[in-house]
Amino acid sequence: MGSSPLAKWASEPCMMGIDEAGRGPVLGPMVYGCLYCALSYKNTLSSLEFADSKTLKEEKREELFESLKVDDSIGWEVDVIDPKELSAKMLRKTKVNLNEISHNSAIGLVKKVLDLGVLLTEVYVDTVGDAEKYRIKLSERLPGVKFVVAKKADSLYPVVSGASIVAKVTRDRALRNWVMDETVENMHRNFGSGYPGDPETKAWLDNHKHSLFAFPTLVRFSWGTCNPFFKEMVEVVWEADKEEEDGSTNGNGKRQLKLSNVGFTGYKRKSEDIESSGKGRCKFIQARKLELVTNFT
Repeated sequence: MGSSPLAKWASEPCMMGIDEAGRGPVLGPMVYGCLYCALSYKNTLSSLEFADSKTLKEEKREELFESLKVDDSIGWEVDVIDPKELSAKMLRKTKVNLNEISHNSAIGLVKKVLDLGVLLTEVYVDTVGDAEKYRIKLSERLPGVKFVVAKKADSLYPVVSGASIVAKVTRDRALRNWVMDETVENMHRNFGSGYPGDPETKAWLDNHKHSLFAFPTLVRFSWGTCNPFFKEMVEVVWEADKEEEDGSTNGNGKRQLKLSNVGFTGYKRKSEDIESSGKGRCKFIQARKLELVTNFT
């Protein structure tokens, strides 16, 4: 966050830009970033060489990010959405699609900055989905703020260009410094850009798949890129004691449920409920940090 404690300019009418990084990759987090400043700083902001982060080299993005971090006239925030969270929401029974996840993240950033006491009057957003529907949704959730939602907003408005740099550098650093949950042998970090079309990323997925447990938690299980690999996975069937509302059973009074997608996410038990020693567990289970789950959503 760029301005702490709250700067004097934050009580003047302020503007904000919002953009994301990492919407498309199959690996790593999606990051939403925002940049905000007083409306009176608008002209100066236009002179700071901000541009759509995709048009800049990594060194330039890093340089601009470091400069905006020490600029007392600018504030910024990020929302880093973990790949596990993305998969869990997109694969659960009541699915939350990527557009809704994106909208909620943007709304969360605006609320966070408003709660800091910043007098936001204008917010510029790079659209996700239909721009006008998105603008109406934002305006209804956050009345009193003027929203401008546009395609390619990161190349149209310097305040969104700045947010694009915040999001992109944060995601790049998160991926570069990613600590693997798993400790299995032969796991490496040469996964390329993380985008589905990258041959290095595809090769990494192929080398790190498992017939039962699929992929490491760096991977977004809900992405279509993973589907071809799932065909090589084993089919999992388990019995459930409770009948579903439709009352379907297998004749024994117990339902047979098929796990049609290996990217499920379960309820994480409290650490004190899990054996602390781990003795007696197979090394594979320990290395992949697997835990007992009792509830599936």
